[in-house]
Amino acid sequence: MKREVIHQLYEWKEKKERKPLILQGARQVGKTWLMKTFGKEAFEKCVYINFENDSRLSGLFEKDFDIQRILFEIQLATGIMPDKETLLLFDEIQEVKRGVTALKYFYENAPEFPIIAAGSLLGVATRQNDSFPVGKVDFLSIYPLSFWEFLNAIGKGAFVEAIKNKQWELLSSFEADLQGMLRQYFFVGGMPEAVKSFAEDGDMQTVRDIQKNILDAHDKDFSKHVPIAEVPRLRMVWNSICGQLSKENKKFIFGLLKEGARAKSFELAIEWLKDAGLVYKVNRTKKGLLPLSAYEDFSAFKLFLLDVGLLGAMCELPPSALLNKNSIFTDYKGALTEQYVFQQLRLNKGNKIFYWSAENSQGEIDFLVQNNDEIIPIEVKAEENLQAKSLKCFIERNPSLHGVRLSMSSYRKQSWMSNFPLYATETEIIRR
Repeated sequence: MKREVIHQLYEWKEKKERKPLILQGARQVGKTWLMKTFGKEAFEKCVYINFENDSRLSGLFEKDFDIQRILFEIQLATGIMPDKETLLLFDEIQEVKRGVTALKYFYENAPEFPIIAAGSLLGVATRQNDSFPVGKVDFLSIYPLSFWEFLNAIGKGAFVEAIKNKQWELLSSFEADLQGMLRQYFFVGGMPEAVKSFAEDGDMQTVRDIQKNILDAHDKDFSKHVPIAEVPRLRMVWNSICGQLSKENKKFIFGLLKEGARAKSFELAIEWLKDAGLVYKVNRTKKGLLPLSAYEDFSAFKLFLLDVGLLGAMCELPPSALLNKNSIFTDYKGALTEQYVFQQLRLNKGNKIFYWSAENSQGEIDFLVQNNDEIIPIEVKAEENLQAKSLKCFIERNPSLHGVRLSMSSYRKQSWMSNFPLYATETEIIRR
């Protein structure tokens, strides 16, 4: 399975001032597969340690941070004596005491040793760690497969090249095929196990079973890792996401959790889900001016899920609703489409993602993205509806900006706005 992020691992390897690298991401997004694949491809020797499975190394960092002692114990456990040509892979590093802190001492006392660390709920663990090595490690976020990676996985990589090269006239002849594959992605999503299963046998029920198992694993994590008093509130937030995004106005409404619910009571639950990489918060901005963060409204936000396929599973949407344009899909197509677009926008770490709405609630821009000194207003349409009243009004107020509409329609450009087909969300204008 081809992952675009592996190029960033090669860039990390060649850095002169290389720091230990922490892979961040939710459970089952492919962190372990990625680090092992990179180790085999890029290094002569590779030592993989899973601290959750190997109890012999549970006290590896408790005594002290003497590098030679640590390396000797690793040799005893693995049979390999690491040297500067050996990639050290520390998986589930949060399971061993002072594991994250140890990375600081490798950087300061033995920077020649390349190290990649990862772990489930690592974002939660690092927030709770008082000795987190600020400035001594690098981070790389790992997400579910993008639509382009999905196309490569199912053997349709030629379409990716045509989209990258913006061969719009050629692509217009294959729009029905591309729209069909996009709907497949809406159902399958980008969780590696689900994509692998679909690529191998195409059985949608198996895919849905995999997604349900992943959701169940996350639910078990709530009981295992969240303070008991916080679990009910966390589950309320988690279970409400489907309903929140299916509304025409996708702003998160605390009153939908329970009558009289207040933001303060659910702040910790939302932060835990964010730290775990399970949800992403997109705040409202009041103006389309640089920098967007200067006009950020922290009291108004949307919550997006980790993955569009998991969202469909959470909403109990059957394959027929997505793949055959079933009317059941009507209430949820906006939710899935906006979730999909958010996932593609998130791929570019330079994108600062907000949404905009007028003070009087008349008019909303689905996404307002800042990348360096550029602001891109984006309106999302689930089908071929080309009305863009809110976007046009917003551009009239901000004539220096050029709008982007994402829909099922073909590419076209006007003086104030460009329409990109949804399957091309990852094109240069979005990723640059």
